[in-house]
Amino acid sequence: MSNNNKLITAIYVLSSILILKLFVFSSDPVRHDKLYMEDFNEGYKVFAVPHPGHLEFAGEPAPLEDFDIRERFDRELLVNTYWQSQTLLFFKRANRWFPVIEPILEKKGVPDDFKYLALIESGLTNAVSPAGATGYWQILSDTGNELGLEISSEVDERYHIEKSTEAACKFLLDAYERYGAWTLAAAAYNMGRNALNRQLANQQADCYYDLLLNEETSRYVFRILAVKHIFSNPQRAGFHFRKQDLYEPLKYDVIEIDSSIADLPKFALDKGINYKLLREYNPWLRQYSLTNRNNKIYEIKIPSNLKDEM
Repeated sequence: MSNNNKLITAIYVLSSILILKLFVFSSDPVRHDKLYMEDFNEGYKVFAVPHPGHLEFAGEPAPLEDFDIRERFDRELLVNTYWQSQTLLFFKRANRWFPVIEPILEKKGVPDDFKYLALIESGLTNAVSPAGATGYWQILSDTGNELGLEISSEVDERYHIEKSTEAACKFLLDAYERYGAWTLAAAAYNMGRNALNRQLANQQADCYYDLLLNEETSRYVFRILAVKHIFSNPQRAGFHFRKQDLYEPLKYDVIEIDSSIADLPKFALDKGINYKLLREYNPWLRQYSLTNRNNKIYEIKIPSNLKDEM
């Protein structure tokens, strides 16, 4: 038999086998389902995530011996482990923004764990909630004004990563002085001091873990704990990435402005960038102009690695 004939014969046999399998599957759905489930069970596995033996937020231990506390933590650990796309974005963005946030927390005397508060609040994006909470730290307008942030139609410092972090520190330090616990300070950050005061008084409690709170605040510290735990050992939680997969910190030069800028797009072009990049590096600029009647000094970031950005 020639090689060509052998090849034709082999193709014929394989085709016959495939047709037979298709016929068997179509004529025997029970067998098809059985084989499908065998393949499914072989290749797809979801594991319960092991708990740590000890867990603490800002130096305050979580009472994991309490079944309710353990199960509330378990919920957030599962959600953040298996919502893989969101948690991977957390890792990527944290590589850029934690180096900005961490020194400010340290300088102000706020525990490092609070960087995870910003992470769960906004995903480290300049988000705006339905209630109007804005920026990385999700600060409401009235609260921002109380904390010394400039908020107007042209300038909104809730979008300013350094200044909003300092404002959040101011709130948290005041709350810690009032409540004597960082967990309660975090709860106050989420639900507001007045609402927390009412619950503390009504329930005659003085510990976050002993309070019955609204759904969001009752999950709040546990979300922070879960993300902190995952970040402590990403591979253990199933997350694998390389350094080049993470978002690099922004590189920029700072120029000081103490006068008005009538045309910010033109200002950007004069600096060798475009308006889009100017806003990406300075999201606190909210319009096409900057009115500065009081000659306030503003620091504007201009990207220094223009070839990578343009």
